[in-house]
Amino acid sequence: MAMPDGSVVLTELSAQTLTRIAPDGTREVLATLGGSPNAVAMGPRGRWYVCNSGGFQYVHLNMTGAPVAPGTPGSICLTLGQPPDYQSGSIQWFDPVTKQSGVLFDAFVDASGAPHPLRGPDDLVFDSAGGCWITDFGKARPRDRDVTGVYYLSADGTSLKEMLFPLDSPNGIALSPDGSRLYVAETYRRRISYWDLAAPGVLKNPQLATVPNLLTNQIPGQGLLDSMKVDEQGNVYVATMLPKGNIVAQNGGITVIAPDGTVLEFIELAVGGQFDPLPSNVSFGGPDRKTAFITLGGSGRLVACEMQIPGLTLEWSH
Repeated sequence: MAMPDGSVVLTELSAQTLTRIAPDGTREVLATLGGSPNAVAMGPRGRWYVCNSGGFQYVHLNMTGAPVAPGTPGSICLTLGQPPDYQSGSIQWFDPVTKQSGVLFDAFVDASGAPHPLRGPDDLVFDSAGGCWITDFGKARPRDRDVTGVYYLSADGTSLKEMLFPLDSPNGIALSPDGSRLYVAETYRRRISYWDLAAPGVLKNPQLATVPNLLTNQIPGQGLLDSMKVDEQGNVYVATMLPKGNIVAQNGGITVIAPDGTVLEFIELAVGGQFDPLPSNVSFGGPDRKTAFITLGGSGRLVACEMQIPGLTLEWSH
């Protein structure tokens, strides 16, 4: 989350923190949230909102794919399945003025009004009305994996309703510049789908909620998809992991996709001579919003690169 002062606010899964990175690289912990905070966005009422996926098991690998001790120089950290101390996922809030935080929801209601626990909330995007679309990536166990969906947090913050179900590993989520499309990236299906919206928080064809429109499944190589953002022309920028398959010694990148589904380019992230196979999120900032700040989840690094088109100004971020 790029800030007006040039800093970047991000979440750290294994450290369990909400963290600010100053322009000079200084790290400031704003809050310790527990679980595995996975994404943060500015919302109404002056609060920031966090998807907390509830925790992971972690493994650290060297460039040959062999396990190494945490903190080994040049190693890559991978998230695995549900940890033994897992309780649930949640949507949390943080007040940047008072530095207080809390849990807003750890459950949602389905179309019938029945409650269900959140499993692994992953990413979120606010609309012009102050409502928020949220993906739940779910949790994996040795012999099964959650089937999850997309939820909508009401503008007044009093309800969290299931809108799309079932989905396979929904991860990145974004809105088109005019708010008429909701984009969702499904990590393991390697595709981005979209649904038409009639108004904020309202599906245009709710009876077809289980039949998405396909933006693209032409992701370069074998790339897996993480979070994404949109530029002011409506192009989608999705963090793309492991484009050459399960090889740690490779770089991930950003795949840029036009609103008609054309894959415009794949931007390999080769920064500082260190392999970074797992880019996880992107946020546009800088004075002209052309600077893409990208988190590299595997190496724990934050990098920046200049894009040609300004990123879309997100609702409630100004």
